[in-house]
Amino acid sequence: SRLCGEGEKQMVKETGFYALLSRMRYISRWGLMRSSIPENVQEHSHETAVYAHALGIIRREIFGQECDAERLAVLAVYHDASEILTGDLPTPIKYHDRTLRDAYKKVEHAADERLLAMLPEELRGAYESAFTASEDEEKLVKAADKLSALRQCIEERKAGNREFLSAEEQTRRAIEKMHLPEADWFMEHCLGAFEKNLDELGTM
Repeated sequence: SRLCGEGEKQMVKETGFYALLSRMRYISRWGLMRSSIPENVQEHSHETAVYAHALGIIRREIFGQECDAERLAVLAVYHDASEILTGDLPTPIKYHDRTLRDAYKKVEHAADERLLAMLPEELRGAYESAFTASEDEEKLVKAADKLSALRQCIEERKAGNREFLSAEEQTRRAIEKMHLPEADWFMEHCLGAFEKNLDELGTM
């Protein structure tokens, strides 16, 4: 019938995009390290979004520069989404040399495109910008990503795990070498609190 035909035209193809995103929690980080506190990509993505949002607010409120902190948070939420399809390649391998780094970038981009292609056309355009950062936005999200890694290293050290001592020092230096005022401000004013216990931080 004519009504049935119209109903079929309005039907949207089923998408696995969100089901795949939910599997980020099954992808473990720090694959080459002996971790005392397991961390998965979903947890890391949330934390990176919190820090990216913070860096955006610091840029806007402390340094008086325009910044869309909310957009940075969204970019950070999806910054490792490609790992659903690629897995989490350990940093020493990923950044071993330019050839490997460039090749992995292409793999990440292809994985992002594959994920976006799963979305219905009606939604795809709205999500494409969440997977595409400007050079400046990418720097801030990368700094947030490093801050998340540094927090994990601090937690491991506090738990008595010496496995992460070198990673902690290398990550600190990597953040400092970025020369981002927002990240430097966070390091100076926020990072020390991660050394405190719950009582020292203050509870209700």
